[in-house]
Amino acid sequence: MKIAIVTDSNSGITQSQAGELGIFVLPMPFMINGETFEEDINLTQEEFYKRQAEDADISTSQPSPQDVTDLWDKLLAEGYEQIVHIPMSSGLSGSCQTARMLADDYEGKVFVVNNQRISVTQRQSALDAKELAEAGFNGEQIFEILERVKMESSIYITVDTLKFLKKGGRITPAAAALGTLLRIKPVLQIQGEKLDSFSKVRTMKQARTTMLAAAEKDLKDRFADPEAENTWMLVAHTQNDEMAAEFAKEIEEHYPKAGAVYRAPLSLSIACHIGPGSLAVAMSKKIDIEAERKRYGL
Repeated sequence: MKIAIVTDSNSGITQSQAGELGIFVLPMPFMINGETFEEDINLTQEEFYKRQAEDADISTSQPSPQDVTDLWDKLLAEGYEQIVHIPMSSGLSGSCQTARMLADDYEGKVFVVNNQRISVTQRQSALDAKELAEAGFNGEQIFEILERVKMESSIYITVDTLKFLKKGGRITPAAAALGTLLRIKPVLQIQGEKLDSFSKVRTMKQARTTMLAAAEKDLKDRFADPEAENTWMLVAHTQNDEMAAEFAKEIEEHYPKAGAVYRAPLSLSIACHIGPGSLAVAMSKKIDIEAERKRYGL
């Protein structure tokens, strides 16, 4: 069965990478000073941060229903029999619910996965879906597997400035002013649907230590994989590539059985709310393909 894997640019997968991976990526739209842009189409990371530094009025949106169905229709016309669509977490955007409503008209040909991922963990879900499709699983089975393992991921992220959390209404102006005065760097977490506060530190070094300790606890208590042998270890950042490279190396040394740590810029939908200089560690439990084959009798 020929199955198309679709995600959106919140996954961090660029259009050129999508072509190499055999995955289809819907660009996420942005409004900048009233003008609409699409991530990786007519809005680069460099241009985005330039406009953000200029204090442009930036807001995020979601692909129009027409853009979504146009892509689905194109793929079905090209001979794909089913589509597995993996949008960003329903807790962070309405695009998942919109896609699910649209899929009702496709008579079981489109499966919209709400496995509550974003950025590098969303990317990994798209790669997992592609691997499952190539292993002979159908769209419904891929949908079921990805939703079953949706809580087997974590992201911990620290920001360099409180300015954009304040601007987006995620913290009060008073809290931002006090935090800036005390040089507080919050560590945030994404587990499931929401972006929540996790800890507060003073330096990026402390933030890295805190995030690594949180990752270590999750690997032991939630994933039952203390050496990360069966877990993808990932690093993401906003305009912080040098430190991200150092952090990835530190994680590789700490978890040699995990293999190479993938690192990438965070999607602009997150960057809009946290600004440049952020750093994140993420984890995504590997899917046991052979165990799933037995489950489905393949």
